[in-house]
Amino acid sequence: MADDFTFEIQNHLGAISETKGGWKTELNIVSWGGRPGKYDLRSWAPDKQKMGKGITFTKEELIALRDLLNSLDLNN
Repeated sequence: MADDFTFEIQNHLGAISETKGGWKTELNIVSWGGRPGKYDLRSWAPDKQKMGKGITFTKEELIALRDLLNSLDLNN
């Protein structure tokens, strides 16, 4: 079953952090198992062959997250 695991980074949108080991937390559009791409936030190894745990969003979910973040007072 693990042999069927496929992914394709369709569009790199940006990185928000990087560890000393070179892993970056990135927002990308990723196709998992040949399905249509979704917005994906997770850490990636420098060669993009290994990844950490992450979360995927539909466009509507990402818009809702953006709106939530914009409503927060982060100056505290």
